[in-house]
Amino acid sequence: MAQGWAMGAGMTLAILILAAGQSSRMRGADKLAEPVDGTALLSVVARRALDTGLPVWVTLPALFHPRGALLPRGAQPVPVPDADEGMAASIRAGVAALPATVSGVMILPADMPEITTDDMMQMAETHDGGILRATSADGTPGHPVIFPRYTFAQLQNISGDNGARSVIFANSDALRLCALPGTHATTDLDTPEAWADWRARQPG
Repeated sequence: MAQGWAMGAGMTLAILILAAGQSSRMRGADKLAEPVDGTALLSVVARRALDTGLPVWVTLPALFHPRGALLPRGAQPVPVPDADEGMAASIRAGVAALPATVSGVMILPADMPEITTDDMMQMAETHDGGILRATSADGTPGHPVIFPRYTFAQLQNISGDNGARSVIFANSDALRLCALPGTHATTDLDTPEAWADWRARQPG
């Protein structure tokens, strides 16, 4: 387990899991409740994050949304009243909820079943104070992305459904890449077809 990755006196890295989306492409199902090894995806992703030893925040459409029941003990929920706007609303709310002792945030969409605890630990250990973006083994950019505290004001001013791309672009000189195994950083499952294809490719 990680020991908090202290970054100066009392400072630490946090993980922010984005789980406030509408799951609109699932045609009535909730992708974050889809089972992975018998457990709801959101529970799996949050547990993997907690197993790093870092503090974990999770954005939800509302504080008492059904997804809240999927969170393991220790994950801190963050309601996003304007979640319909898109990913930017989740990022704004999540970053605003972080305490002053957080010196950087690892932002991870919750619909990525291949991201492991080891992947998150590798990201945290590689982070050197700038922006660190995960890539697949072939170099394709993906998630998670670590943002340092000096970008937090910019993150709280983004809008729409393009996430934090504008912040990455504006700070491109500080961007570094971290290759994760296989397609861990680029596999996100948004549709029933994507889920079926992914399950068909799993061993066993």
